[in-house]
Amino acid sequence: MFSLKKGKKRMVALCLTAALSVGSLTAYAATEYWNDASTLPGYTTKTVVSQNTDWAQWKANWDKIKVNYEQVALTPGADFSKLNFGWYSKTKVDNAIVRVANNKEMKNAKEFKGTCQAGTVIGGVQYYTNKVTADGFQPNTTYYYQVQINGQWQDVHEYKTGDPHNFSFMYVGDPQIGASKGQVPSDGSSKQTEDTAARNDAFNWNKTMNNALAQHPEIDFLVSPGDQINEPAGDGNAEKIQSQEYEYSGYLSATAFRNLPQAVAIGNHDCLTPGWKNHFNAPNLFTEEANPTAAGHGYYYTYGSALFIVINANNYNAADHKALIEKAVKANPNAKWRIVVMHQDIYGSGLDHSDSDGIILRNQLTPIFDANDIDVVLQGHDHTYARTYQLTSKAGQYDDFDEFKVAGQHGQHHNLLDEKLKADKAFKDYYESQNRCYTIADMKQGTLVNPDGVFYMTSNSATGSKFYNLIEQKQDYVAARSQTWRPTYSVINITDEKFTINTYDAETGTPIDQSYSIVKK
Repeated sequence: MFSLKKGKKRMVALCLTAALSVGSLTAYAATEYWNDASTLPGYTTKTVVSQNTDWAQWKANWDKIKVNYEQVALTPGADFSKLNFGWYSKTKVDNAIVRVANNKEMKNAKEFKGTCQAGTVIGGVQYYTNKVTADGFQPNTTYYYQVQINGQWQDVHEYKTGDPHNFSFMYVGDPQIGASKGQVPSDGSSKQTEDTAARNDAFNWNKTMNNALAQHPEIDFLVSPGDQINEPAGDGNAEKIQSQEYEYSGYLSATAFRNLPQAVAIGNHDCLTPGWKNHFNAPNLFTEEANPTAAGHGYYYTYGSALFIVINANNYNAADHKALIEKAVKANPNAKWRIVVMHQDIYGSGLDHSDSDGIILRNQLTPIFDANDIDVVLQGHDHTYARTYQLTSKAGQYDDFDEFKVAGQHGQHHNLLDEKLKADKAFKDYYESQNRCYTIADMKQGTLVNPDGVFYMTSNSATGSKFYNLIEQKQDYVAARSQTWRPTYSVINITDEKFTINTYDAETGTPIDQSYSIVKK
C-alpha cells in the first residue's frame, strides 16, 4: 500500500472548516498529504520493467538520473501517420536526425531531419533543443527508431502503432515532480529539498507508469493536462532553472517513454520558462496566440476519429482559446470526437482551486465548448478526482473578472482573487452567482447514447507528490468524486462510435469509480 504522510489531522480539519466558513482558499491540505517513496512496497506487477523500480537503487542512481537532460520525448504527430521527437543536446548541428526502420538492425532505415536551436542554459552549459517529425507510420505495426545526439547514434528503441479505429490512451493528473518539497520522510531524515523531492516523486512516477502499462498493455499514448514539474523558475534564476531541469529529467526518466508518445498540456508550474517547449515537440502549435506564456502555445492533433485540442489555460484570454478551437475544428471538420485538454479545472471539486481560480474561466469557455460541439474536456490542477454530469452553457451575461486575470496570468496562484473572496462576503456571493453559467443537461450514468452537453473530468495526482482535500460540499454538477490519497490513472478507449473512461488505483489496478461511456450513433 502506498504510504500516506499526515500530521495533526484534527487541527487541519478545524483549520479547513474555519477556512471554508470565511471563504479562505489557502492550501492547507497541500502540505499534509503525499506519498513517501521510502515506504512503498517492492514492484509486484506481473510484467517486470526492472529498471527504476527499486528505491535503494533509485537513490543510488539519482545523481546520474537527474543530470540526464538529453532524454528523448516522443509526442503524437499531427495525425496517426506521424510521430514527433524532441530532445536536448550539448552540441549544435545543422540538422537533428532520427532514423526509423522495421527491424532492430536498422537495415534500410529511413532518415528524418529536423531543427536544432539554442535552448536552455543549465549549470552554465548551453543546451540545444532538437525537434524532428517522422511520418509514414501504418496501423498495428512494429517499428524501431534511433536518435543521433551529440554526433552519436543512441540505442535502438521499439515503437508499436495501434488501431486508429479502436485505441486507448492513459490520462494522468499533475505528476508535478518535486511537489513533495518540505515533507518529512518516514525514515526520519530531514525535510525534503527540491532535489530529494524530485527524487521521491520521479520514483513514484516510474512506478505508476510501469504499473499502468503492465495492467493495460493496450495503451497507445499518454495525455497529461499539465504540471509535469513543480519548480516554476519564473525569475530566471540559474539555480532554479537547474532544479527545474532536474525535475524534467526525473519526469522523462520513466522507462515507458522510450516507447510511448505523450501529449502534455502546459500547467501553471510549467508555464513560466521555455523548458516545456524545449523538451516537447508538440504538433500544430497555435503560434497566433495573442497572450502566450514563456512555455509556449496550445496545439492540436488527430488520432483516428478523434480531434485533440490542447489549450494553454494559463493564458486567460479566452479569445485565444476560441480561435485555436475553431482553427482545429475547421481543419478537421469530420472528426467524430472532439476532446479538449487543459490544466485549470473549470468544473472540479477540490478545495484548493475548484471554487476560486478554477472557475474564473468557466463563464467564458463553457459557451465556446458548446458552440464547437466539444464532447469531452480533460482537466487537472486540483489533485482530486471528479467526474461531472453532461453540462451545457446557460444563456446570459456574466462578469469576466478582468481585474483578477492580471494576477492570475502566467501561472500565478491568484492571490488577489483569494484575498478578495476571503475578505468580502458580498463579493464572494456575487462571484459564485456569476459562475452559475451552466445547465445540467443529462444525469444518466453508465452508458449514454447521443447525450447533450459536454463531459468534464478532473484527474487526481498520478504520483502522490501532492494531494488536496475535496471541497466540503459536493457541487451539483459533480456525478462522482473521491480522494483516496493514492496515485490514480485513467484509461480512455475510443472507437468510431464509443468513448469509455475507467479510472484505477495505480498500485493495485482496482477501479475507483464506475465506467462511463458515451455512444454516438
